[in-house]
Amino acid sequence: MFDFMNMMNKVKEAQAKIKEAQSKLVHLTAEGESGAGLVKVMVNGERKVLKIEMDESLLTPQDKEMLSDLIVAATNIAMEQIDSKIKAEMKAATEGMIPNIPGMDLGGMFG
Repeated sequence: MFDFMNMMNKVKEAQAKIKEAQSKLVHLTAEGESGAGLVKVMVNGERKVLKIEMDESLLTPQDKEMLSDLIVAATNIAMEQIDSKIKAEMKAATEGMIPNIPGMDLGGMFG
């Protein structure tokens, strides 16, 4: 027999754990680098850029376009890394609470 109340309690418990995990995302960080480390970008779990570092050798007018490209590349790498960390954090927070249904990816629910 289907226990609706038990299911609702599990949903509420899962929501609370998800909310708690989401509040901790600000403390997650990831760094992306490009140009063999000439440009580094740090982002947090809220997908906000925290810091951009660049080698002084890139701060010349003739390197302006290349610097822009390196910043974009490093930012994209950092964002990919933080997305992986966010998914892992949210998966850990909901482990055993949300059923693993083949073919159904619930990872997109979290960010």
